[in-house]
Amino acid sequence: MARIAVIGAGMGAMAAAARLAVAGHRVAVYERGATHGGGVGRLERDGFAFDTGPGLLHLPAVYRDLFVKTGKEPLEQCVELRQVDPAGAHVFPDGTTVTLPNASRAGVVSALDAAFGAGSGERWSDLINRAREVWDATRRPLLEEPLRADRAALADDPYPALRRGWFQRGPAPLAKVARRELADPRLAALLESQALAYGLDPRAAPASASVLAYLEQTFGSWYARGGMRALADALHARCLARGVEFTFGAEATAVLAKDGRAAGVELADGTTVAADAVVAGVSPERLARLLPPEAAVAGSAPAAAGGEESGPRAPLGRFSVLLALRGARPTGAPHRTVVHPADPDAEYAELFPTRPGRRRAAAPAPGPGVATAPTVTVSRPADPRLVPDGDHEAVTLTAAARPHTAVDWADAELAERSADRLVAAAGAAVPDLRDRLLWREIRTPYDTARDTGVATGSVPVPALAGAGGRYLAPANPGQLPGLYRVGGWSHPGGGLAHAGMSGAMVAGLIVDGADWRGSQ
Repeated sequence: MARIAVIGAGMGAMAAAARLAVAGHRVAVYERGATHGGGVGRLERDGFAFDTGPGLLHLPAVYRDLFVKTGKEPLEQCVELRQVDPAGAHVFPDGTTVTLPNASRAGVVSALDAAFGAGSGERWSDLINRAREVWDATRRPLLEEPLRADRAALADDPYPALRRGWFQRGPAPLAKVARRELADPRLAALLESQALAYGLDPRAAPASASVLAYLEQTFGSWYARGGMRALADALHARCLARGVEFTFGAEATAVLAKDGRAAGVELADGTTVAADAVVAGVSPERLARLLPPEAAVAGSAPAAAGGEESGPRAPLGRFSVLLALRGARPTGAPHRTVVHPADPDAEYAELFPTRPGRRRAAAPAPGPGVATAPTVTVSRPADPRLVPDGDHEAVTLTAAARPHTAVDWADAELAERSADRLVAAAGAAVPDLRDRLLWREIRTPYDTARDTGVATGSVPVPALAGAGGRYLAPANPGQLPGLYRVGGWSHPGGGLAHAGMSGAMVAGLIVDGADWRGSQ
């Protein structure tokens, strides 16, 4: 039985901890904050409750597998999951609205034809078919296996239109592919907004990012009753049931080394904890500060992949406005509505003032915290657990935001101005929003930084094939033998499902050794 020290209690870290405990290891988790879940947080006030992290789950099979492998009770006995149907609505500046069913290819085709004209659904379906080829090509090496030392297979974009020579002058980014293949700018905006929701610049992200739309349409969007925080609570409970020990308010200040390998952690109060292996669920920048001098800092993600935690290219953060509304939620209101701006390129230019492959600016470029005219996601869960009674509604507005190192998100005036932009845009989805408002809470990347310890308040992006490997996350084996990276800042990148996958990979590497290659 090995002693395993886990730094952080995020979703990936807990996924690894539960699996390692079931394998017979003694696992202890040390979390700097007061609770578990990492970015999967919750805010409660006056009988209202809001998720402060991801609001939906895709690829629930990742967590179903985790719960099957770590206990007798399956996921659905621990969390009440339900498919969100419709999957969402999209509102465009010209007044067009389209509502898309969940996990129904034929239904999506029909809805797009009705909204945008005959042939629109077929063009979208053809693109999703090509995205499926990306899924088939990358599922195993990118999502089910630890990252190989030879990453050449993931350096080229597997999007089939590129491989078949449909685009000249080499690989084309997602936005170029979307606009050429979909023709209608509203269809292109629909695809690009799904990439932006993950913090990706559609003008620079590889066309393989289309796989994100394929995953959502194919496997559906799922919501946990009580909010996605319920999933974090269930995973924490599963860890406790398997004997994992948690210590909160325990910040790791160093990874200890002995004989050239990780041998434990040192905590802020001076306590040292010996371990046979250390699992670090922290960002690359923070992990680099914890390493002993003799550790070679290697294997960090390239800048475009979001592996850096500072500077103009730090990944985007999430800006949210949590709204307590008087009046019941209208029957049939979509769980999620995306309100699109008139000029998506203007939003991209404000959010990404420097782009991968271009010369880095000497200092962060000036600009707003969120775009002047942002893409806004309006979340309206039909969940009585989130409101004091049936005469109220809890609504969350979310937009991509520049990281805390690029703008000062501690500036209350900046936060209020940004919130006003989101509320104004959300009026297209909730026309009576201002009249119903009781109060609002604002969550900025500064709040994310305080909660997670990531200085920029950034949210890690999912790993993608293509772009020469710039969108790959750091490999799970760390800079020292016996040190492992887990969670969204490591392979296979950000997102709830990806974090669960990283936990499975790290547990497999520790239990079965370096030759473990994932599911067979």
